[in-house]
Amino acid sequence: MGNFDERQWGNSVSAVIVPRELTANVWAPVDVRSATITVTQDERVLSRIEVPREGPAPMRIPLAGAVVSDNAVTITLSAQMLAFEGYCLDSTNPLRLNDIALGFDGIEQHPETVANFLPPVLRRLTVFVPATPSRAESDAAVKLTDAIVAHYGQQYTDVKLAALPDNSTIPPDPALPLERQIVIRERTDNQLSLQDSTGMPSLLISGTPAELGNQARLLSSDLSQLALSSGAAVGPLRSTSVLPGDNTTLRQIGQPQVSSVSLAPRVTIGIDQTRFGRSVRGVRVNLKGSYTPLPTTISGRLAALVDGRAVDQWNVDQTGVIDRWIAVPDDALTRFTSITVALDITGNTGRCGEFQPLTLMIDDISPVDSTRADPPQPMGFQSLPQAMMPNVQIGLGTDAFADTSRAVKLVMGLQRVSAMPFNTTVVSADEALAGTEPAIMIAADEWSHPDVHLPVGGGGDQVDTIEGFDDDSNEATLTLQPGFRFGSLQTVFDGDRELLIATSTNAPQLLDGLLDWLNEDIRRWTSLNGIAILAPPERAPVIVAAPNTPQDAIATPPAKGPGKTWWYVGGAVFAALALALLVMLLHSRRRRADDGG
Repeated sequence: MGNFDERQWGNSVSAVIVPRELTANVWAPVDVRSATITVTQDERVLSRIEVPREGPAPMRIPLAGAVVSDNAVTITLSAQMLAFEGYCLDSTNPLRLNDIALGFDGIEQHPETVANFLPPVLRRLTVFVPATPSRAESDAAVKLTDAIVAHYGQQYTDVKLAALPDNSTIPPDPALPLERQIVIRERTDNQLSLQDSTGMPSLLISGTPAELGNQARLLSSDLSQLALSSGAAVGPLRSTSVLPGDNTTLRQIGQPQVSSVSLAPRVTIGIDQTRFGRSVRGVRVNLKGSYTPLPTTISGRLAALVDGRAVDQWNVDQTGVIDRWIAVPDDALTRFTSITVALDITGNTGRCGEFQPLTLMIDDISPVDSTRADPPQPMGFQSLPQAMMPNVQIGLGTDAFADTSRAVKLVMGLQRVSAMPFNTTVVSADEALAGTEPAIMIAADEWSHPDVHLPVGGGGDQVDTIEGFDDDSNEATLTLQPGFRFGSLQTVFDGDRELLIATSTNAPQLLDGLLDWLNEDIRRWTSLNGIAILAPPERAPVIVAAPNTPQDAIATPPAKGPGKTWWYVGGAVFAALALALLVMLLHSRRRRADDGG
């Protein structure tokens, strides 16, 4: 960051809410004599604040006079800094604002039509279904969850499932501000209707089994803006997004033009596999853009890095034009992969980099080529949800309400890390297993389908023997005395499709705890790697790394017996798991000793 820098910041607000202040923790750069933040909107100065030199320091930036437009407020933050005599500002040590939040005044207005039932900001949605929901009601609840979470994007709206008596359609208590309640009922009338209450009204979504899902999708579709009454109904809705092909552009996968002005400019573009709606490999990007031509006294070089790993570099020339193909290594691909283009120069740039700043730009018309990855690239959680898009089946067990709640939690978590919605269909577990589409299987008590081999098994109440391969592909066995129980999420590619399996060793409460733990922090979903995650009792979850074993060994696992599992992990992960379980077992034994057992 130089002596002056500015950034735009925006946030959604409700129509009757007035922005009051912006709060944040600020870190001033070292060796800075003074720093000032100026807030402007449409060239009007809203406030100017001196930045404390010691950080992190809490700051409150007044926003009096900020204008709300289209249910959003957008402001510009400009920073001006002055270094101590004899020191230079360092671009690698900029002024930082963390934990930015918006404070506001006002009272949220109650919706009067279906069109304005959903507010611009939604913290939580509670979906009510009967205590024993029908297949259609479960399907509508899961579809609604995906649509709402996709609609609100990085607000990361929390969705909860709750039960109402079969003869009731009114929630017991009204919703709190910036929250909403929706009741789903299978009935003969197909419609969405507001329900009067003493506080915030709720919304009733009703319909026949064939139409209930369509009514649920209306709420987050563009057609909802035309529902200018307290009740509305919709016909069939298209539920699959138009996805880019193998030959596309950065713009078509949601990446805008990027530019940077600096003495050493660098820009980052993102390859988001969920934008493709499938798992991809062989990704190549034809970088098209420009940079400031350099004088003859200055030399420079351009470099392309994939998640910090250099993949190409070339010298600059006098044209200032970038037109270069780069390949993203398949082993570097994750759900979201960053490509950084950097311009570095050498020569006499003057004191404190007083040489004219350079401009680096990558255009969003840059072509992007890829092919479908089969099997997914990479394997495991980083291939989700794109390996399941655009259509995924949800296989429920016998406990309709509990399994629907688990499906809501899983779909909420997966949609939070996806830039595109996906189409869900709730079916029975047997239908999902017999089908050909990707599936999320919920078997909360135990996995009783031996034809689908899990990375970590667990038939019965506990696992006492784990078999696997070490780093040299030699067989290894871990025996546990006593055995242990766990809840887990596990990924399986059966050769044709991706399966995500939620199960446990007859301990469904451990599975529920794992799902809640993942949804507490979006970073837990985004950073989740490996092919399985286990939640033992009273311990932090354990992640199982992707296999590093020969393909023929993976294809022919040994037969399983009661309390026995086959684990395809490298030796290092195998040892780490053994240590984690040993600590857990010692803790358990120590507690029994303290209890006198």
